[in-house]
Amino acid sequence: MAIFDLDGTLTRHDTLLPYLSGFLRRHPQRAARLPQVIPVLAGFALGRADRGELKSSAIRAVMAGYGRADIERWTQEFVPPLLARGLHADALAALEAHRRAGDFLVLLSASPDLYVPSLGRALGFARTLCTGVRWDGERLDGHLTTPNRRDIEKAHCVAQLRAQHPGHRLVAYGNAASDLEHLALVDRGTLVNGNAMARRAAAGLNIECVTWR
Repeated sequence: MAIFDLDGTLTRHDTLLPYLSGFLRRHPQRAARLPQVIPVLAGFALGRADRGELKSSAIRAVMAGYGRADIERWTQEFVPPLLARGLHADALAALEAHRRAGDFLVLLSASPDLYVPSLGRALGFARTLCTGVRWDGERLDGHLTTPNRRDIEKAHCVAQLRAQHPGHRLVAYGNAASDLEHLALVDRGTLVNGNAMARRAAAGLNIECVTWR
């Protein structure tokens, strides 16, 4: 089984901010709602709010209340350019090598299920695990339905995958210090394009460090 992180591992950059900003450009009237994120952002800076709360607040400010068709239409616009220009060539090569080897491919991301499953399908992943976002019928609510799939939550997902697929050898790729917890749980973990601090920590955990272009 090969488990790939998305942002900064497969992709060259974060995906949520471009996704939200692109939607905002198409619906500029929503800019008036952005100040509602400021208290959550301040709380995050002070350690009183976590990344999941901040993520949900931003999604709600920009997209809450829009219908499923509107959001799916934007997702269909967002995904193809990202696939065409936003992925590391070395990441695609690694993904293809695992596919040719017959490995079970899992996309594991803290980004939301507004677009990550579409990316997963386009890239041929057998399973996608990401942060869930609530709907109110056909209208987006924007609160999270799952924990933010980051840090220990990724480790929980890896533990569940191991339990669900006993006997499988697990390999995983991530790009940040926050990924080291789940990379340390697999049979072979690889830190991609990590910063100096993350690489030092990875070395202490016997996690391979690579550079992908």
